[in-house]
This record gives sequence, C-alpha cells and structure tokens, in this order.
Amino acid sequence: MRDPYAVLGVSKTASAAEIKSAFRKLAKQFHPDANPDNAKAKERFAEASRAYEIVGDADKRKKFDRGEIDDPQLWIARVL
Repeated sequence: MRDPYAVLGVSKTASAAEIKSAFRKLAKQFHPDANPDNAKAKERFAEASRAYEIVGDADKRKKFDRGEIDDPQLWIARVL
C-alpha cells in the first residue's frame, strides 16, 4: 500500500477534518455501488478505506507517524 497520506491526497500536517473530508470525497467517487462494473474503482475505494483506517484514527496515526507501523497493510491485517 502507498503512503496513507498520499492515498487520501492530504499532507502529513492535515487536520482530522481535512483527512475526513478527503476520505469522504474519495469514498463517494469510488464507492462500488456507484461504479458496479469498475474493478479499479473498487480497488481505489478499498485503498482509501485502509488509508483512512490509519490516519483517521488519532492513536493509529501517531503510531504510523512514529514509524511503529511500517507496512500499513500488514498492520491492518493483524488488527482484524
């Protein structure tokens, strides 16, 4: 997975509101219900969801920023 900040299109100094807004914009644009026959949109939606899972949560974001979460994809799999 790419850097969660890059996926959401926000800077590392973005506020929680900016992160939430960016995620909602991407979620609306790439949601599978809005793009039923588009596999790329489904992948992009999943990627944005994973990114928001990390940087949308204050504790997880701090851990990611400190380098405690090296590979976001592996970290999410361990949590689930």
